[in-house]
Amino acid sequence: MNSLEAATQRVFNFSAGPSVLPEPVLAQVARDMMCLPGVGVSILELGHRTPPFKEILEDTVARLRALLAVPADYDVFFVQGGGRLIFSVLPMNFCLPGGVGEYLVTGTWGDCAYQEAVRSEQGRRVWTGAEAGFRTIPEPGVWTSPDAAYLHYTSNETIEGVQFPADIASCLRDAPPLVCDMSSDFLSRPIDIRQYAMAYACMQKNLGPAGATVVIARREFLERASERVPGYCRLLNHATGDLMYNTPPTFCIYVANLVLRWLEGTFGELAAVERFNRQKAACVYEALLQRPELYRLHAAPECRSQMNVTFRLPTPELEKRFLDESQARGLAFLAGHRSVGGMRASLYNALPLAAAEALSDFIAGFQP
Repeated sequence: MNSLEAATQRVFNFSAGPSVLPEPVLAQVARDMMCLPGVGVSILELGHRTPPFKEILEDTVARLRALLAVPADYDVFFVQGGGRLIFSVLPMNFCLPGGVGEYLVTGTWGDCAYQEAVRSEQGRRVWTGAEAGFRTIPEPGVWTSPDAAYLHYTSNETIEGVQFPADIASCLRDAPPLVCDMSSDFLSRPIDIRQYAMAYACMQKNLGPAGATVVIARREFLERASERVPGYCRLLNHATGDLMYNTPPTFCIYVANLVLRWLEGTFGELAAVERFNRQKAACVYEALLQRPELYRLHAAPECRSQMNVTFRLPTPELEKRFLDESQARGLAFLAGHRSVGGMRASLYNALPLAAAEALSDFIAGFQP
């Protein structure tokens, strides 16, 4: 199959992750897979300490710093292991003996992070939306402890489709250092990174393929970790020197570099990315809201995600037919997470507006 034939077989990919990548990036990856221009080997074969890869790594970090206006006293680095690794190492690094990390729990992934802290008896849950089925976020002014090691929250819950506003700091009182899991809305809107002691994001939503996590953290915060933390788990080790405490995830970083170039070339700045994502989300939400007798949105109106639109139909039989018929129309991977069922349309940066419009038309025309 040639590249043109492959392109014509592509569907609209609403997967929650690993998720849609920009088609120009996929085309560039295909061209570079056998031989990276000017290098003579595939990116998969390129040594991590070679000048060509160091140039890719440095350029990727520089582009992230520019897009997010990352201050000089913050480090930007990559680790393998995904969000669950960060869940585990957070209390290990920052909850010194007797210390505790606090958690706002608005969905499945926030609860996973909290449970990891509980394992080491270093976690305190200060708010949870579990009793309401993870449909909402806390009201402004939630109580926190200024002497806690950190306050952790998930900016966008991929499974339940619940999202915080970008400026969460204004909603908190006397909060400890803020740590945020931004995995599923990273680079989808402007943020003030100075609000955070640390932010991290799994790459397979808006930045690249699965296999790596980007971490942005204030150096002073990273330096709090005890030297007794095992080497790979001590985040400061990954931030220092040449960002090569161990062999970095070279392919993930290479693809991230291409995605960042595409993001800059297509949108220029994150404010334009946000406008585009809001346009897609409005298109889908409006179609759902036009038929309240058929579609039930999961998240409360004030915190509906711009990235993951979650909804249900009246019966499992109707949901199955919805999925079967949408798949036949080229609207792929709309099934909700296995833990909650229903439908989930993920509208990440690389998903074209045409995909949201096609889904909106299908939602409007689906007959029970």
